[in-house]
Amino acid sequence: MIDVNNESGVEADELGLVALARFTLNRLRIHPLADLSILLVDEATMTDYHERFMDLPGPTDVMSFPMDELRSPRDDEEPSMGMLGDIVLCPQVTARQASENGREADAEAEYLLVHGLLHLLGHDHDDPEEKAVMFGLNDKIIAAWEIGRAERTCS
Repeated sequence: MIDVNNESGVEADELGLVALARFTLNRLRIHPLADLSILLVDEATMTDYHERFMDLPGPTDVMSFPMDELRSPRDDEEPSMGMLGDIVLCPQVTARQASENGREADAEAEYLLVHGLLHLLGHDHDDPEEKAVMFGLNDKIIAAWEIGRAERTCS
């Protein structure tokens, strides 16, 4: 189950976020009944979370809080059920940084949602090798999502 709660005070495409999360989880072979929570918060709340949980100042764009440490199964394994965890997005920060990354605000939110999901599944970008794998996978998922969106719009 994917749950979205918008406490940001900013209008967001909640159905689109759920659709992208489901698309991403399907591509990564995560059990369809795995629980995921997506929370949209304002800058003050994100600043509080960022300082409290990461000991870093100011707001950030996305934070991930894994629960059951689910991972994508190998080809010979069945997906595990469980709780993925929580992804917290800050639409105000996302909108501000979108142009820096050459994206519209909605596309930036989509990119960050996938980024947060990858963190929930154990991916990280602390060293150059991990970063290349994580960002490569993020880009691949977003590209497939955009192709699918174009196909859905044309039909």
